[in-house]
Amino acid sequence: MTDRQVFPPLALRAEGLACGRGGMALSRDLTFSVEPGQCMLLRGPNGTGKTTLLLTLAGIVSPLEGSFALQGSDDDSPMLHYCGHRNAVKPRLSVRENLEFWRSMNGPTGIAADAALAEVGLGKLRDLDAGYLSAGQTRRLALARLLVSLRPLWLLDEPTAALDAAGHELVSKLIDRHLGVGGLAIAATHDPITLPGPGRLHTLLLGAEA
Repeated sequence: MTDRQVFPPLALRAEGLACGRGGMALSRDLTFSVEPGQCMLLRGPNGTGKTTLLLTLAGIVSPLEGSFALQGSDDDSPMLHYCGHRNAVKPRLSVRENLEFWRSMNGPTGIAADAALAEVGLGKLRDLDAGYLSAGQTRRLALARLLVSLRPLWLLDEPTAALDAAGHELVSKLIDRHLGVGGLAIAATHDPITLPGPGRLHTLLLGAEA
């Protein structure tokens, strides 16, 4: 793509995909592709399967029908980050200790923990117990996990939840930079996400709006 490309040219493709839980389909016959440097937004009313689709693509929930694959990879290295609506933060660990834990678990392939905390606006709070963070600050800590371990596919469930206007801008900035180095992103969100290059962004409507 560009001389800044970090990731191999991967593409996520799905065909005839049906997703649901307990045998009940929430979405059916989904056929889509996400190319390198693209972000797909999942939109639709609550209960139409946006989170379930993300969980399916993450390999946490099995598809009911159809298939999907991340094409272009010829190794077994971890390919994705799933950032759910629960932040998975330990309140009695410091902000930095939380991030260092995830960096060690997912692999220290990205930037250092302190640099990631500074990037998301938490640098001055690194020694604070995470239980004292506000909801928005806790979300910023969860987003910092994307920066300390590099993976080409980001699956984001309501990434701007609990964030103020500056936090919304941060999410757009992080996604745009990830796409700029050849990454892919899929984000389920009710909030608007804008990118400098609108051609990088497309939308999949689920449920009644489809």
